[in-house]
Amino acid sequence: MRPIRVLVAKPGLDGHDRGAKVIARALRDAGMEVIYTGLRQTVDQIVNAAIEEDVDCIAVSILSGAHNTLLPKIAERLKEENAEDILFVGGGVIPDDDIPFLKENGISAIFTPGTPTTVTIDYIKANVRK
Repeated sequence: MRPIRVLVAKPGLDGHDRGAKVIARALRDAGMEVIYTGLRQTVDQIVNAAIEEDVDCIAVSILSGAHNTLLPKIAERLKEENAEDILFVGGGVIPDDDIPFLKENGISAIFTPGTPTTVTIDYIKANVRK
């Protein structure tokens, strides 16, 4: 059986990728294959890369404050591409009050600062559709 494949992405103009690199390494250390897209990715670039790479999960790190706009757009593009079977999670500086809205709009889980990487790893392992 192949390992879980995760696309780690940084959407929008956010130029801080330390958290994305930390989670990418933790996922890799947990035995997952990780594709890191780098900084300043568009919604289309993220969705297209996820489909091309045949990933099981998209993990988006966002610190810019544009989470209520960008994350639902990614979820919508996944739906348009019939790729809703890809688990979609987000993380970063996201206020607790915004999390219900994001979950209602297609993001499976949100991981805020201080969440142990093991929690994210366990969530992905438990929720990827194989």
